[in-house]
Amino acid sequence: LSVGRDHRKDRGPWRGSVEGVALGGPTTVLTYGTDEIGAGPRLHVHPYDETFIVIEGNARFVVGDATLDAGAGQVVLGPAGVPHRFENLGPGRLQTVYIHHSPTWIQTDLE
Repeated sequence: LSVGRDHRKDRGPWRGSVEGVALGGPTTVLTYGTDEIGAGPRLHVHPYDETFIVIEGNARFVVGDATLDAGAGQVVLGPAGVPHRFENLGPGRLQTVYIHHSPTWIQTDLE
Protein backbone atom coordinates (compact mmCIF):
# COMPACT_ATOMS: atom_id res chain seq x y z
CA LEU A 1 0.00 0.00 0.00
CA SER A 2 1.30 3.45 -0.86
CA VAL A 3 0.01 6.94 -0.07
CA GLY A 4 0.57 9.89 -2.37
CA ARG A 5 2.41 13.07 -1.56
CA ASP A 6 0.56 15.49 0.72
CA HIS A 7 0.98 19.06 -0.54
CA ARG A 8 -0.65 20.84 2.43
CA LYS A 9 2.72 22.24 3.50
CA ASP A 10 3.51 23.36 -0.06
CA ARG A 11 2.64 26.79 -1.39
CA GLY A 12 -0.28 27.07 -3.75
CA PRO A 13 -3.50 25.16 -4.22
CA TRP A 14 -2.17 21.69 -5.13
CA ARG A 15 -3.15 19.36 -2.34
CA GLY A 16 -2.07 15.86 -3.21
CA SER A 17 -0.91 13.46 -5.87
CA VAL A 18 0.04 9.86 -6.37
CA GLU A 19 1.89 8.65 -9.43
CA GLY A 20 0.78 5.35 -10.89
CA VAL A 21 4.37 4.14 -10.90
CA ALA A 22 4.28 4.19 -7.05
CA LEU A 23 1.31 1.82 -7.11
CA GLY A 24 2.25 -0.22 -10.16
CA GLY A 25 -0.67 1.35 -12.03
CA PRO A 26 -1.19 3.12 -15.37
CA THR A 27 -2.54 6.48 -14.08
CA THR A 28 -1.41 9.43 -11.96
CA VAL A 29 -4.00 11.24 -9.83
CA LEU A 30 -3.79 14.85 -8.60
CA THR A 31 -6.12 17.11 -6.64
CA TYR A 32 -6.47 20.88 -6.90
CA GLY A 33 -8.58 23.40 -5.02
CA THR A 34 -8.73 27.17 -4.82
CA ASP A 35 -11.05 29.86 -3.49
CA GLU A 36 -9.50 32.54 -5.72
CA ILE A 37 -11.71 33.50 -8.67
CA GLY A 38 -9.71 33.39 -11.92
CA ALA A 39 -6.99 31.17 -10.45
CA GLY A 40 -5.79 28.05 -12.23
CA PRO A 41 -2.74 26.58 -13.92
CA ARG A 42 -1.23 28.27 -16.95
CA LEU A 43 -1.50 26.82 -20.46
CA HIS A 44 0.31 23.50 -20.67
CA VAL A 45 0.34 20.18 -22.54
CA HIS A 46 0.87 16.48 -21.76
CA PRO A 47 1.94 13.64 -24.10
CA TYR A 48 -1.05 11.59 -22.83
CA ASP A 49 -4.78 12.15 -22.19
CA GLU A 50 -5.90 13.90 -19.01
CA THR A 51 -9.37 13.61 -17.45
CA PHE A 52 -10.63 16.52 -15.30
CA ILE A 53 -13.39 15.93 -12.72
CA VAL A 54 -15.03 18.95 -11.10
CA ILE A 55 -15.92 18.00 -7.53
CA GLU A 56 -17.09 21.42 -6.30
CA GLY A 57 -17.64 24.82 -7.89
CA ASN A 58 -17.38 25.98 -11.50
CA ALA A 59 -14.46 26.05 -13.90
CA ARG A 60 -13.76 27.36 -17.37
CA PHE A 61 -11.56 24.98 -19.36
CA VAL A 62 -9.70 25.96 -22.51
CA VAL A 63 -8.80 22.81 -24.44
CA GLY A 64 -7.22 23.57 -27.80
CA ASP A 65 -9.64 25.94 -29.58
CA ALA A 66 -12.61 24.98 -27.39
CA THR A 67 -13.80 26.78 -24.26
CA LEU A 68 -15.97 24.71 -21.90
CA ASP A 69 -17.64 25.67 -18.63
CA ALA A 70 -18.09 22.78 -16.21
CA GLY A 71 -19.63 22.46 -12.76
CA ALA A 72 -19.65 19.95 -9.95
CA GLY A 73 -20.13 16.42 -11.22
CA GLN A 74 -18.98 17.16 -14.77
CA VAL A 75 -15.99 15.64 -16.54
CA VAL A 76 -13.77 17.17 -19.25
CA LEU A 77 -11.15 15.39 -21.39
CA GLY A 78 -7.85 16.97 -22.40
CA PRO A 79 -6.55 14.86 -25.30
CA ALA A 80 -2.85 14.05 -25.58
CA GLY A 81 -0.83 16.82 -27.19
CA VAL A 82 -3.63 19.43 -26.97
CA PRO A 83 -2.74 22.55 -24.94
CA HIS A 84 -5.15 23.24 -22.07
CA ARG A 85 -5.73 25.29 -18.94
CA PHE A 86 -8.59 26.12 -16.58
CA GLU A 87 -9.66 28.75 -14.09
CA ASN A 88 -12.06 29.07 -11.17
CA LEU A 89 -15.23 30.82 -12.36
CA GLY A 90 -16.71 31.12 -8.88
CA PRO A 91 -18.66 31.86 -6.97
CA GLY A 92 -16.74 30.16 -4.20
CA ARG A 93 -14.33 27.28 -4.14
CA LEU A 94 -13.21 25.15 -7.08
CA GLN A 95 -12.19 21.60 -6.13
CA THR A 96 -11.06 19.16 -8.80
CA VAL A 97 -9.43 15.79 -9.41
CA TYR A 98 -7.19 15.12 -12.42
CA ILE A 99 -6.41 11.73 -13.86
CA HIS A 100 -3.25 11.69 -15.96
CA HIS A 101 -3.35 8.62 -18.20
CA SER A 102 0.32 7.89 -17.51
CA PRO A 103 2.20 6.23 -14.63
CA THR A 104 4.22 9.48 -14.26
CA TRP A 105 3.32 13.16 -14.45
CA ILE A 106 4.84 14.78 -17.57
CA GLN A 107 3.95 18.42 -18.29
CA THR A 108 5.29 21.13 -20.58
CA ASP A 109 4.22 24.66 -19.62
CA LEU A 110 3.47 26.91 -22.62
CA GLU A 111 3.01 30.23 -20.78
